[in-house]
This record gives sequence, structure tokens and C-alpha cells, in this order.
Amino acid sequence: MTRTMVPAFMRAPLSPGNTCRAVVAYRCNRWRLSLRHPEGDMRALVQDRYGSPDVLRVDDVPKPVPGHKEVLVRVKGASVNARDWHVMRGEPRLARLLDSVTFGRAAPKVRIRGTDFAGTVESVGDGVTRWRPGDDVLGESDAAIAEYVAAPEGLVATMPAGLSFEQAAAIPLAANTALVCLRAGQVQAGQSVLINGASGGVGTFAIQLAKSMGMVQVTAVCSARNADLARSLGADVVVDYSREDFSKSGSQYDLVLDLVGNRSLRDLRRVLKPSGTIVLSGGGVSGQGRFIGPLSLLIRAQLMARVSRVRLVIPEAQPSTQNLAELAAVVESGSITPIVDKTFPFENAPEAIRYLEVEHARAKVVIAFS
Repeated sequence: MTRTMVPAFMRAPLSPGNTCRAVVAYRCNRWRLSLRHPEGDMRALVQDRYGSPDVLRVDDVPKPVPGHKEVLVRVKGASVNARDWHVMRGEPRLARLLDSVTFGRAAPKVRIRGTDFAGTVESVGDGVTRWRPGDDVLGESDAAIAEYVAAPEGLVATMPAGLSFEQAAAIPLAANTALVCLRAGQVQAGQSVLINGASGGVGTFAIQLAKSMGMVQVTAVCSARNADLARSLGADVVVDYSREDFSKSGSQYDLVLDLVGNRSLRDLRRVLKPSGTIVLSGGGVSGQGRFIGPLSLLIRAQLMARVSRVRLVIPEAQPSTQNLAELAAVVESGSITPIVDKTFPFENAPEAIRYLEVEHARAKVVIAFS
């Protein structure tokens, strides 16, 4: 099993976090937020076993110390991704065997949830040259839904001007995944793309990036309630999946980008031009495919790619300062805008993951730190 077979929701760099205290009632928690903080402690969203969002809690943990080539960021905004609920539940269960870095036997290897953050550099570790305390940054690192996160200096970038910390936190994983997927499809100006799952976090960025790259026709597959959103982001054609099967439309595209994993490879091939590319990334629906989930499609895709002439790619969306800086520049130019569906206060962070998992959230769900 090659690493590229592991979908995006299972990938991210690592950071520390440990220990806990007793959980108190919500009102007591709010009172305690202003009085706590013995030296070296912080608050974070933690879990100690797999399960529903009920296993999540905001609790005290040791504040991380930046290591060599790391920066300590005071988090002011974070966002949640499908990866968070997949890791929270330990699903699909086959992933526990394939990704021993992320998944333990009974709980995730890293107790603190979250990957995306935006905030202010608090201090820097040995060997850091590009960042200084006071810099406003965004980036990716495990253990990001916390008051502080220690992140490798090569996984953060300067925050785009004019955005709130919550808006900036919506960018890293989703926008980077969209960028990597479009590049993997070798898109060129004047080409056409179909995006299955166009109203999600990655999809809303993919629509905008595709148009900024000069793609002449962007077809968005989403629900009727999200059709206007897709059009406002630049989609030329919107397909309501509840009323129309895009695989039977007769249209063909230079790039088919599947972000859901709910269609067969045969369906995807049917709408692909002979010289086109299929790009697969992530997917999976809560409560479905709990053992193998979207991994089934990815495994079959790997096998088909070896025996078929169809160009099929499963990219690995590794974060980097270069990609994040490029995305920040595109945001500042006005070509793309992070779309936020709903914002939750930090003390309600478990509810943010619940909302993303079960409410079919559009675009991004973010967490605000007061």
C-alpha cells in the first residue's frame, strides 16, 4: 500500500499534547476561562477514545514548547475538516491498519484535534529564521484546536491582509488540497472541469481556483440549496445531484475532480474526455462505509491506473509555506475568498465537529478564540 492511497483526511504533520482535568458544567467552564492558566497550561479540544462528538471536550493540557525549526503560535482562529471527524471516530476502520501515525488501537495518536489555524507567533524555536514573535500567520499542524500550537516553520505563511483570523483559518487544508488537485490534473486555460462535491470546503476553493486558472467551463455538482453559492463562486453550470445524474448527461470534461467518493470509476470515466484526467481526493459520508469507506474507491483506482490508459491521479496534499503563500497572494488579489458557513466559540468546539459531520455544512466551519 503506497502512501498516496491514504486519502487527505488522514494526512497532516504532528505536534504534542497530553493530560486532562475534570469536566465541569458549561457556565462554570466560561467562568474558569478567565481565572485558570497555572504556568504552562492551556486549553485544547481533546479526546481519549474513538466515538461520536460526545468523546470530545475542551480541557487543560500542557502548553507546547517550540522545538527546533518550530514556531509557537497563539491561535486566534481554527477550522474543522472532514479529517477531524474521521479521526475522531477512527473511521474507516481499515485506516487504523494503514495509517499507524494517525490512528492508535483505541484512540488517535494525537489527543488534540484540528489541523488548520491562524494566529500570532508567540515565540520561535532554535533555528527559526523566517518568523518573529508578533507575526500574524496561518498554517497546518496537528493539535491546532487549542490556544497554542507548535508548528514547523515550513508549514506556516503570512496571513493575507484584510482577513479576520477566522477567515484565514478556513484556508490551509482545504485550499491547499484544491490547489494540489488542480495541479495534479494538469489543468490549462480554456479547459473544462467537473467538480463532484463542489459546495464543501475543498470544493468551494476548487471552483474559484479553477476559474482563476482560466478554465473556461466549471461544472459544480452539489445540492439544490447550494446551487446559488456555487454560481456566485464562478461555476458556469450547476448539477443538482438529487435531480440529475451527471454521468448520464452526455457531457465530457478535461478534468473530473471527485471530492466525495460516492460514484463508481465507470461513472467518472464516462464523463472524461479521452485525453482527460480523473483526480480523486478524500470523501466519505458519516455513518456509511465505516470499515472501508472511500478507501474502496481509492484502492480500485490504483489497480485500474495500472491496467488502463485512463490518467487517474490520487494526489497527496502536503502543506508547505510555498503553497500557503501562493494561496494567500491569490486571496489578496481578490480571485478567491474563503467562505464560512458557521462560526463556533472555542468552548463549543465539539459542536463544530458535530455540525460538520451530520449537518452537511457548506464551505468551511470555523472556531473563534476570544
